[in-house]
Amino acid sequence: MSAEQPLFRIVRGVPTAEELAALVGAIVVRSRPAAAPTRATASTWARSARPAGTTSSAGPGGWRTAGLLR
Repeated sequence: MSAEQPLFRIVRGVPTAEELAALVGAIVVRSRPAAAPTRATASTWARSARPAGTTSSAGPGGWRTAGLLR
């Protein structure tokens, strides 16, 4: 045996190269730390439909403005 021990070994069956690749891929993905979720920002196209400079939803039409503000 080599000085370095394998990370895993197959104890039953004869996996194909594709099956081994899938197993290694699954192990690598599971061993990575979970990435923090990023907050999606509105695209330029979506922002262009919003009223410019409106920061308050009080007053006439406020219900509509409140839905457009972020």
